Amino acid sequence: MQKTIWAEVSWLQPGFAQTCIDYYQLTKPRLILLFLITTAAAMWIAASGQVSGLLFVATLLAGACAAGAANTINCIYDRDIDYIMERTRHRPLPSGRVQVWQAGVFAAVLAITAFLLLAVVANLLSACLAMAGIAVYIGVYTHWLKRSSTQNIVIGGAAGAIPPLVGWAAVTGELSWAAWVLFAIIFVWTPPHFWPLAMMIEEDYSKVGVPMMPVVKGMATTANQTFIYTLLLLPVTLLLVYPLQVSGALYALIAVVLWTQFIHKAWQLTQSPDDKQMARSVFKFSILYMMLLCAGMGVDSLPWTQEIWHNSTHTMQAWLPSLLG
Repeated sequence: MQKTIWAEVSWLQPGFAQTCIDYYQLTKPRLILLFLITTAAAMWIAASGQVSGLLFVATLLAGACAAGAANTINCIYDRDIDYIMERTRHRPLPSGRVQVWQAGVFAAVLAITAFLLLAVVANLLSACLAMAGIAVYIGVYTHWLKRSSTQNIVIGGAAGAIPPLVGWAAVTGELSWAAWVLFAIIFVWTPPHFWPLAMMIEEDYSKVGVPMMPVVKGMATTANQTFIYTLLLLPVTLLLVYPLQVSGALYALIAVVLWTQFIHKAWQLTQSPDDKQMARSVFKFSILYMMLLCAGMGVDSLPWTQEIWHNSTHTMQAWLPSLLG
């Protein structure tokens, strides 16, 4: 009798755990982490390092739901090519462990949850921006550009640049020039982040006919384009320091140091574009770059950081005449 009762409790059965893992995989959680980091950095800057705990948690949770919804719809759309590639054949949809309609309902629930969370806890602007992010990712990147243009990741990268807009709007209720600079940073960073990955798995994209840059233009051209976009990152990141003055010297120092390493790796890739280990190195560093850059934004915006810098500047100004004299 006891055995029968336990058998009827579905969430205790081994299959339930696998189903949870399958739905979790549909959201592509590793991609979501970077989106949340950029969202958090934007919120921290917008609030001058003093963000409401409830607003912070609700916005990040909503961001995770919105990104999860977009990634799930992407999985639905790409299930045909995922089945062809050995690397992705065992994902939940191409393997048949999750049905298309089930994934669709899951994505809808995630999107509605994201919208309601932001609309109730933050504001309508941030909620609409989150929905716009889903629309751009699915409509512009996945449906329109991914299978038709080598510029798919450049133009479609706008979707990945929307999370900081959501974070900024959640705090301020508006979008200032600083918010758009954060958008531009992610937009410019996306090609040198994604193209090295495309260089690593160029054979897979070629097999399914997806016109990624390495497939159509070749490795050398892709490496050169990666270098150009990496070069553009420095002036774009420093716009937060001047003329906008929303970030200070600590952030500027971090941005320059990180960019120096990034551009060095991108240059090495141009010298050996067929070296997939080098492409892997650039790809991995691009992730570290964005994580540390956002951390730098957050630390720089903290009140005690600003106070230390302010006091140090005044001390230096007081000592400078005697040092020079």
